[in-house]
Amino acid sequence: MSQSDFMERDTVLVLSDNDEVIGSASKKESHQFTPKNPRGILHRAFSVFLYDLSTQELLLQQRASTKITFPNVWTNTCCSHPLHGMDVNEVDAPEDVMDGTVKGVKAAAVRKLEHELGIPVGQLPMDSFKFLTRLHYWAADTVTHGEKSPWGENEVDYVLFVTVLNKDKITIEPHVDEVDDVCWVTKAKLFEMFADKDLLFSPWFRIIANRWMISSGEETGKGGWWDDLDRTMNTNEFCDYESIHRFDPQEEHLGGGGNAGPLFGVGK
Repeated sequence: MSQSDFMERDTVLVLSDNDEVIGSASKKESHQFTPKNPRGILHRAFSVFLYDLSTQELLLQQRASTKITFPNVWTNTCCSHPLHGMDVNEVDAPEDVMDGTVKGVKAAAVRKLEHELGIPVGQLPMDSFKFLTRLHYWAADTVTHGEKSPWGENEVDYVLFVTVLNKDKITIEPHVDEVDDVCWVTKAKLFEMFADKDLLFSPWFRIIANRWMISSGEETGKGGWWDDLDRTMNTNEFCDYESIHRFDPQEEHLGGGGNAGPLFGVGK
């Protein structure tokens, strides 16, 4: 199926501002920035971060040039959406969020890791994922489609960490229509990439990386999630299931087809 086919077929979980599932919409409709819906339609998403414990490296992907939203950008291991109507239920209720189980989001992550990166189901079982927190962000894809971009993101994003003892233990065969490139990076390498003005990064990845992964020590005194993967994965010190942290995009991602301006003022 083409990217356009998936945009028409896939049915995302439409949300209230408090992350309650209140309906459904096609992936296409939910990502369209128009005068009627200046930030599209709020829906649920997830972001997976896969680490190699032997090297402390994170797997990044470069989204395919054929993607409709945010093509060519470097981002975390896998980013996508739980959907309505899947064989394995991907719709989590509020109680699933509060107890941190979120089996629906984790099932969606397993499905998309196979689809995008060719990681076979079973190599990263659902119970190996750690749910850390949620963020509500939005961003017009003005870098790709110009100041009046008809496309963008408006999501409550569930952050999932997962680790393997060694990258040689998993199979990675990226789907050419989904992923242009992959690379394993250390924190130092990621800093170098962030500083390279020729590289594009997804707005959600920059938010998560700068807020929690590599700089949360300034805010919490605990260090970043990446600083101590054993503590991140095996304790609940970094877990926050109650909050929905809210972020406006960088200035370059304001605007779009509905001329959307700041919504939250500052990250909360």
